[in-house]
Amino acid sequence: MFGVLNHDVLSRALASLPHGPEFRFIDRLTALDPGKSGAGDEPFLRGHFPGQPIMPGVLLVEAAAQLAGTVAQSDPHISPLEGLKLTAIRNAKILGSATPGELVQFEARIVGRMGNLVQAQVTAQTAGRVLLNADIVLSGNA
Repeated sequence: MFGVLNHDVLSRALASLPHGPEFRFIDRLTALDPGKSGAGDEPFLRGHFPGQPIMPGVLLVEAAAQLAGTVAQSDPHISPLEGLKLTAIRNAKILGSATPGELVQFEARIVGRMGNLVQAQVTAQTAGRVLLNADIVLSGNA
């Protein structure tokens, strides 16, 4: 987990995302078990619904998928997949929202792989409240 890995390992894992830094919704990794699970967080957008801002549910899903991609690409026993992207969202439940100033914490656990497909279970929460639960599939080029 996080305490065993140095900052360079964590930075390289996050940099494995195909997104440019401007579209990364995971700010930092707080835990990483390479290829298996990880956790991250992100202080988020302040301009969604001026006067009553919240983080859009679709961005919760995107941030969780980015974390899952980071975890999948960090497996030292499996070559990274080129062009890894979100392919499917299943059983997604958006159970709440976060407001400016709240820290959203994400967790992703890789639960299956087949060829160029990666299946993960993801969650997002803030202040002890669960905001998102979903099963996602990522795909890339082997």
